Amino acid sequence: MWWPAAAFLLLLFQNPDFSAQGLKALEEQKYELAAEYFAKAVQADASDYAAHFHLALANSLIGKDQEAIAGYRKVLELKPGLYEAQLNLGMVLLRLRRAAEALPYLQGATDGKPKEFRPRLYLADALFDSGEFTKAAAAFRAALDLNPKSAPAELGLARSEVRAGDLKQADAHFRKATELDAGLKDALLELAPLYEKGGQAAEAMAVYRQFPDNVAARERLGELLTETGSPAEAIPHLEWAVAKSPTPANRLALAQAYRKNHQPEKELPLLEQAVAAEPDNLDLRMAFGRELRDQRKFAEAARQFHRVIQARPASVEAWSEFTAMLTSLGDFPQALAALDRIRALGAELPGHHYLRAIILDRLRDLKGALASYQKFLATDQGKSPDEEFKARQRARIIEKELNRR
Repeated sequence: MWWPAAAFLLLLFQNPDFSAQGLKALEEQKYELAAEYFAKAVQADASDYAAHFHLALANSLIGKDQEAIAGYRKVLELKPGLYEAQLNLGMVLLRLRRAAEALPYLQGATDGKPKEFRPRLYLADALFDSGEFTKAAAAFRAALDLNPKSAPAELGLARSEVRAGDLKQADAHFRKATELDAGLKDALLELAPLYEKGGQAAEAMAVYRQFPDNVAARERLGELLTETGSPAEAIPHLEWAVAKSPTPANRLALAQAYRKNHQPEKELPLLEQAVAAEPDNLDLRMAFGRELRDQRKFAEAARQFHRVIQARPASVEAWSEFTAMLTSLGDFPQALAALDRIRALGAELPGHHYLRAIILDRLRDLKGALASYQKFLATDQGKSPDEEFKARQRARIIEKELNRR
């Protein structure tokens, strides 16, 4: 909290005993005692704006912000335009996230002392918190004109430019802020997801590379490298992240990198370990099941999908995978029962009709198979041309066979 200037501390009081004792308590950082003395000074003379000011200051220092706000407003009622009261009131309101209320007081303090840095910085913060990002950027620039070495002002300007959509300028100011204060380096990470959102993966990865000891940054770098076709480069980053802090997300990301780098022998054990460590993580179990499926371990894959179904009986995704595994295993009755469950959920898609047709065809239920092939052809609408070709050919053969009967 801003401390009043020495000249202001020497204001004349109508109640010098209470006020002097209050000032002494403030200097000794006995803020509750100071508040008691200044409260008595105010009771003795309600027009003593200096006593009101110091009472508000003491209240703010002991966390009684509402009392401080009322006190500073009383000071400004008694002494309109008093710089110290405007600044302190604006700061308390800003701290309470009441930026819109703080704005007029901070603007008044800035207008009263245009060469002072602090009111300009707080005014810029209030404009930013109020969502007036263009005005905030201008205010931060004005603050930097007064103090070019202010890291908070550089950071505020960078964040304002981000909101205004100027990432290039924001990048420069983020970096300047970290040059001025190395403790702000983590703020650079705010840029990376913004670059990602703008489709600038290379720029995002350049930011993440600057944080080699940050697990989240290394993990995301690895994911982006995998997504952009560099799984071999991604793997060391993801292995490091998993070793430092194994989570379902980074284990899955590493497994995907192994897969894209054609290392299934590493992918499957990793997923198996991850599922064993977190057996209730159903998304992880689905990923494990799909990898087992792709490695043609259908029975094991079916078990994983069935576990998901037990926990999420309305999961059409899990039922679909489970049905496909049952079909691959030749368990056609159970596969049909699974398809019936999907139908009961109201979630049948063209692919489900095609799968039902294949199963019924293999069971020699030709009428049922023909009806399902025809339903698939009526609903797919060219999305799966290869399957549509096969369905048409098989439907013609079945029709001929049925006509011969």
